[in-house]
Amino acid sequence: MNRFGSLVLLLACLLAPATLLAARHSHGHSNGQDHVGFGDTITIDDSHPAGDIVCAFCTIRIQGDHSGDLVSFFGDVQVDNNHTLSGDSVVFGGRLGLGDQTQMHGNLVLFGGELSQAPTANISGDRVVFAGTGWLLVLLSPLLIPIGLIWLIVHLVRRQRYRFPAYPPPPNRY
Repeated sequence: MNRFGSLVLLLACLLAPATLLAARHSHGHSNGQDHVGFGDTITIDDSHPAGDIVCAFCTIRIQGDHSGDLVSFFGDVQVDNNHTLSGDSVVFGGRLGLGDQTQMHGNLVLFGGELSQAPTANISGDRVVFAGTGWLLVLLSPLLIPIGLIWLIVHLVRRQRYRFPAYPPPPNRY
């Protein structure tokens, strides 16, 4: 596993329990159709409405009007054309795509990701956007020291393992 894979695994282990715990103990409005996901795809449309959505390492596809809050950690959110989002939205480390004639009435916080907004899309609530992955490096930099120490220990242990002797070359028969 490379360094990026190790970092993603560490972040998943740290963020997933907190995300799921926060979603289960939220004090906001709930209509019994809240969605909590990890590593999957959530599709919301008129036949599958949703309350609040909390997802880590997911893709959220909204194909209908949505009135609940939306939280996405390291996942993409795509809102199709001509739909309305009434609740607040938080996207951390992912992409938010707003289609034509999309209306966002709630507040938006996007950190360490990308906002892809069609020219006819409208965000009427407050908006805080820190686009780009450089913000993620600033936020995750305190984790680099423990990750570096763990990598160093693993590297030193692997280097000290017993090495099997090489087989002798076959005898020369000529």
